[in-house]
Parts: sequence; structure tokens; C-alpha cells
Amino acid sequence: MTSSALSRRGFLKGSGLAASAAILAGCGSKRASEATGSAAGSAAVSGADTITYGQGAEPRSLDPAIYDDGESAKVAVQVYENLVKYEDDSTEIVPSLADSWEISDDGLTYTFHLHEGVKFTDGEPFTADAVKKNYDRMLEPNRTDDMPYASFVFGTPSEGTGVDQITAVDDTTLEIHLVAPNTPFLRTLAMCTAPVIASPKAIEAGTLGEQPVGTGPFVFKSWTKGSNIVLERNEDYWDKDNMPSVKNVVFQFIAENASRVQALTTGTCDLIDGIDDSVVDEIKGADGYDVWAGEGMTINYLAFNTQSDTFKDQAARQAVAKAINVEELVDKLYGEYGEVANSIMPAAVADYTSDIEQTAYDPDAAKKELADLGITSVKCITYSNPRPYNPKNGQVLAETIQGYLSEVGVTMDITPYDWTAYKEEVSKGDFDICFYGWQGDNGDPDNFMNLLADSDPAMNVARFDDADYKALIDQAVATPDGDEREGLYHQLEEIAAEKQPWVPLNHTKNLVGQSTKVTGWVFHTTGVIRLEHATKEA
Repeated sequence: MTSSALSRRGFLKGSGLAASAAILAGCGSKRASEATGSAAGSAAVSGADTITYGQGAEPRSLDPAIYDDGESAKVAVQVYENLVKYEDDSTEIVPSLADSWEISDDGLTYTFHLHEGVKFTDGEPFTADAVKKNYDRMLEPNRTDDMPYASFVFGTPSEGTGVDQITAVDDTTLEIHLVAPNTPFLRTLAMCTAPVIASPKAIEAGTLGEQPVGTGPFVFKSWTKGSNIVLERNEDYWDKDNMPSVKNVVFQFIAENASRVQALTTGTCDLIDGIDDSVVDEIKGADGYDVWAGEGMTINYLAFNTQSDTFKDQAARQAVAKAINVEELVDKLYGEYGEVANSIMPAAVADYTSDIEQTAYDPDAAKKELADLGITSVKCITYSNPRPYNPKNGQVLAETIQGYLSEVGVTMDITPYDWTAYKEEVSKGDFDICFYGWQGDNGDPDNFMNLLADSDPAMNVARFDDADYKALIDQAVATPDGDEREGLYHQLEEIAAEKQPWVPLNHTKNLVGQSTKVTGWVFHTTGVIRLEHATKEA
């Protein structure tokens, strides 16, 4: 969940991270459930009318301008909608709140014709002006540093990218004017973050982070800190063909993998995510439970701090890469549910290519080169929880790499952090190696390759700064889909493999543990679950 023309250059700057954390800390003492007096805990709702989904962490926020994480997005997509959306089984674009659209011949003006008669769940009308108010707050100069996806979606006009102006022509017609052509733009508008549309009244009240208000199939009911979020069916949902089957949805926060599995197999949860291959047999062996596996649009990687004294030189980065047996690591940690990454982009992305040559495993060469360079120790930070691209969690991954480095004479000191604290530490840059990953947002190659062009170190965690790479990124974003564009991204992958800001490790399949009583749900390749068609047997 990135960059240059429509780059996330404003993504989670250090001050933005601190601001986000402060917002959440301040709100955390009085969640919406406490403010409204509704019942806390999943005991408030249960039975065949309720689906309970267990996830590994609590949302950061439910304000689409603020959140950037899958835990938030999985909840938010039940409540909010976009102008356009993805097909259930791909990132192809279909209508949503916009019935149709046109793109001008020069690629600079997008005209959307909105569905009539839609209302937000607080009674406010959905109009072109409502969309404009949502988007305007994320345009220059209105956006703030705690809006991580704003510059990715809406660009940076002062740098020649993104949205120049948004015009509400009338109640049902919206025009978006770009500074320069941007091939991924329509796909970007379907993402589960900043482009989703919230009630202008709730935006003005400043309450979206804790009490989301959208037009979607479910309505927010309560948020009990450290426990769960409860949603109810939107009985006035405008899209009658997609009216939810179940009355309630509960998102339960369960940090430990084993605890989530237990919650599933004992009936506390109906669906769980964040699992890995080690628990598949346990779940499948329980009567009435199974594991769904789907193609993931992810990359899991080791990042070098290319600005640190240790790894500012390409040779040092390549020497460490030679010490890591990636194939063995992926087999050991992820089994059949992880695929060795020979490319930054996963196979689910259209411009994926299988012929990129990554640094080969050669521990003897690594040992000699590291000794010649005088590298005997490195400082590593990592995360302690599972992620969509790494269900084993970052500490297990770091310790595996630590073992490989010890074999070539290098000590790696590891400091783990919970996810929120980790993102702050990454932004500070006090490390030689960190571990990160990416869950694809929109199925476009730019969404992956731009990670190494972004000027924000919370996004480009390797702090990779290469003028040739950035120039190619800008060219590729403006190039129409086709062979020429694919060729540009192929060049970008070759540069990344040669200059080694990352060691790409693996692409991970999406795994969901499920009760066989629950059917009809869709886990999308972008990493969110859609529950409007889910049903549950009594």
C-alpha cells in the first residue's frame, strides 16, 4: 500500500507519523463505542446473522485520508465506496458510485457521471460537490503530512504531477483535470484508501477516524479499543442488487497467530487472516474448517539503508545479498504458499517478467567481500507482527537472515518493534537493514516500482536516490499501456536488481482460514475482504 507522477511523496513523513500516532492515542481513550454507549465486545452480536473476522492488528484509523494499512482498509471497504471499483477477481475497473466516465483525448480530463439518489448513512446526499470536498482536502495546499496516500492518488502539481483542479459541473457530473497524463489514474481511483468517499458532514466534524460514514453496504456501529469493531447492514443501501445477506459484521483484533487459529476452530471467529503454512493442516484437520489460498499481489523484501555508512556502496549491498540463500529461506519460512521473488513485481501485475537476474547465492564470495570491506556487524530493525506479505512476522524473518550473515562473519543486531512504532523507527533511518513489504494497491506496475523513487523515507525505506531510475519512472507513468510501457518497467527492474537497494525475497499467497458455514465472501488480490455477499449457515 506508491509514487512519482502521482507519487506518495507526502507519505508518512516523520511529523505525519507522529501526528497520526497522537491522533490515535488521543482518540483511543474514548472509542466510538464508548462515546455512543453501545455494547462492547463481540458478545453484542452473534449467530447466523453475524460474521466475525479475526485480524492480527487494530486499524490505525478509519478516515480514508489517514489510514494506510490493510487492517484499516478491510474494515473501511465495508463502509465506504469509490467512484469506480475493481472486479472481484481482478483489478479491471467497473462502475460504482459513478455510472460512467469519459477521458479526454489528451488524457488530462476525466468526466464522471454519478449515480443519482445515493445518500450517505448520515442522510447527507451524495453529489459531485461531496466528492469534490473529499478530494480537495487531499490536494495541495490543503493536505497534511498525516495523509499518506494523498500525494499518491492526487499527485504534486507543483512538481508537474497529479490533479490540477476538480470541478463539480452539476450534482451528478464531476470533472477531474490532471497536470499531465497518468496511465494508472483510473485504477488508482478504485483503491481502498484516499479515493474512497466519506460524508462531507463527517469530514467537517473531524470524526471519521473513529466513526466512519460512507455510502457502503454496512454502517459503522461501534469500536471497542483493543477488542473489535462492529458493523451493521445498511438497510437503506442504494445498490439493492448487492444488499448484504448478514445483519452484522465484527472485526476482532487477535494479535497472536495461534490465538486466531484457536478463535476460528472454537467458533469465536468465522474467518481469519494473517496465517501461514504452519497452521494449515491444523485448520483443515478441524471438522468444518478449511483454508482458502489465493494469488497475492505482494512483495516481501530486505531493504538496505543506502544512505548509511555501511551500505551506501553498491558492492556492500551485493555482498550481503550473496550471503542469503533466498530459495532455502522461502521454502523454510513459507513453504508452498510463498514464491521466490525474481522480480519486484508479482505475477498478478500485468508487466511482470520472469527473466530478471537477482544476485546469486554465493556465501564464499560474500565472506571474502564483506571482510575486504571491513563489514563485521550491522544494525537491523524489524516488526514483530505478521503482515500480508510476511505472515511469519518480521522478527522470525530477521533472525533467519541473521543466521545467514553469521555464517559469513557478520553479526546482525536485531531490534523488533510493534507495527506502529516500527513505522516511526523506519522514518528516523537509524538502521543499516530493515524489513518491509508491499501489498499492491491497484494492479499497476508503477505501484511497485515507484517504491524506489519516492522521496519520502517512510515509503522508500531504502532511501534509494537514483536520477536515472526516477527519470524512467516519470516516463513510464505517462506512457500508455502497451509494449513500450512494459519495456520501461523491465529496465527499472534491471536497475533495481543491479544496484541492490533491496533483496527481494518472496511473493506470498493470501491465506484465509474459514468456517465452511460461511460462503460468498471475496478476498481481493489488493488485500481486502468483501463481505456484502457473504452468507452463514445457522
